Amino acid sequence: MFDSLTAKLTDVFTRLRGKGKLSEDDVNAGLREIRLALLEADVNYKVVKDLVERIRADAVGEAVLESLTPAQQLIKIVRAELTETMGGERATLSLDRRPAVVLLVGLQGSGKTTASAKLASLLKKEGRKPVLVAADVVRPAAIDQLMTLGEQIDVPVISRPGLAPPQIATEAVDWAEGNLHDVVLVDTAGRLQIDDEMMGELEEIVAGTGPSEILLVADAMTGQEAVNVAATFDERLELSGIILTKLDGDARGGAALSIRHATGRPIKYVGTGEKIDGLEPSHPQRMADRILGMGDVITLIEQAEERLDQSKAEDLVKRVRKNRLTLQDFLEQLEEMQKLGPMSQILDRIPGAEKLRAGGETDEEETEMRRSLAILRSMTMHERLNPSIIGGSRKKRIARGSGTKVRDVNRVLSRFEEAKRALKMVGGRRGKGRTPFDLLQPQ
Repeated sequence: MFDSLTAKLTDVFTRLRGKGKLSEDDVNAGLREIRLALLEADVNYKVVKDLVERIRADAVGEAVLESLTPAQQLIKIVRAELTETMGGERATLSLDRRPAVVLLVGLQGSGKTTASAKLASLLKKEGRKPVLVAADVVRPAAIDQLMTLGEQIDVPVISRPGLAPPQIATEAVDWAEGNLHDVVLVDTAGRLQIDDEMMGELEEIVAGTGPSEILLVADAMTGQEAVNVAATFDERLELSGIILTKLDGDARGGAALSIRHATGRPIKYVGTGEKIDGLEPSHPQRMADRILGMGDVITLIEQAEERLDQSKAEDLVKRVRKNRLTLQDFLEQLEEMQKLGPMSQILDRIPGAEKLRAGGETDEEETEMRRSLAILRSMTMHERLNPSIIGGSRKKRIARGSGTKVRDVNRVLSRFEEAKRALKMVGGRRGKGRTPFDLLQPQ
């Protein structure tokens, strides 16, 4: 996400940091490069023009030019303006009604059906009782897909074969009210914004259900075209917000920077992966930090708290203290890390990670993790609990079973022993029979 834009902006600010003092010409030269970087990232040219002018108005002044750290002051201004361009504050859903109706609309192929299920999963975790509505009767597999996703997240799906979408939506709202479900998510058929008949069908659904939210599901990979789509849908339906999908696959990020400024409608959620938990609230300031290479540690911590098994972490600490770490523990910790997503997504949220990505370390680490998991899973439980029994013949069998070589198996075993020694040094008892963990406790 934003890889290309982040790399270019980082280069600009690195050069500016090398100057002890900035002149007005230095700032103007930097702004020209920022403008070019934004245009190459497929940001709408009107948005770029307005953004750069706002930055210039703040940057070409005494506060920056006379500052002891002018480059840092300029970065601060750019960060604030990027945040403002994307909406300033996080925009939340308005779900005060019971049941609240959320209508998801968009072009065919933008990811509405998957986004509907992801949003249902997210709302369920927040304590809501959502229900999904299969109102896409055009795409042959849409209903089956939604049924499968609903079963996966344990959310009911309302389908009424033979009925028109406006009637399906209306009956689903009545069903939700009678069965005490507080959010109705309506998955509609994809349509072209120039298809007047199908747009009219959406207007009928709006008239019949009175939705609290009308969310456009837009594909970030379409760049500036996503802005045009949003503007047309907004004109007909008065959108309340946008879900930007496939943002994890867009290294440029132009749609994310353009769509809020161009339409006035906030991005409420962004898609960050194909899995059912690959949807997260849009935080403009955090997104601006990521664009500038500052990472997003807060979101990473929130995801770790939500997805990682705390009891496993506590059990691991106990095993470390007793020097009883096994390859089974090693496997479980790698599997826990996978819950946070691909290594590229994790590094995307860590400040300065673009240097690792530029050097290719991200891909190497991702490959190494997959290889290690395959090797560990190829072992028997007895071998994982008793690593000392793994001799030459067992290594050959493990290598064959995992599609790797014996040297790869040796590397995993070596890394395990290194980790075990390091943890033993940290967790081992020292001085008066106390551990470093004990020393952290209040006296």
